[in-house]
Amino acid sequence: MSDKQTCQKQRSADFPASLRLLTAEDYKRVFNNPVKLVCPPFTLLAVPNQYKCCRLGLIVAKKNVRRAVDRNRLKRLARESFRNNQSQLPSYDIVLLARRGSSQLANKVLFEHLEQLWIRLQRRVNK
Repeated sequence: MSDKQTCQKQRSADFPASLRLLTAEDYKRVFNNPVKLVCPPFTLLAVPNQYKCCRLGLIVAKKNVRRAVDRNRLKRLARESFRNNQSQLPSYDIVLLARRGSSQLANKVLFEHLEQLWIRLQRRVNK
């Protein structure tokens, strides 16, 4: 995948494989030495990547969110928020972890927390 292809796909409203963390090695690299941001429903881990756009990986553990419908809702909201903000985000690989109790919050509240995490990541990286 070339940098040019990745950025062209980034401008679209979909969530192609080029914008996702797909392999165990991708996730391990993020967990090694990340920038860590925490809010009540989510933990965000991020590391710089060699591409010209950011990529997202989601972890919604059954231990933290019991029902599949709730896990899927959290992932859907996170992907939508990422798609809306990916053009402003730096070239980082991001792993978003759902925390216990996050399924109890309303969609609007979750979306606001995600928006704040993206803003905090931008500020943290630009320091």
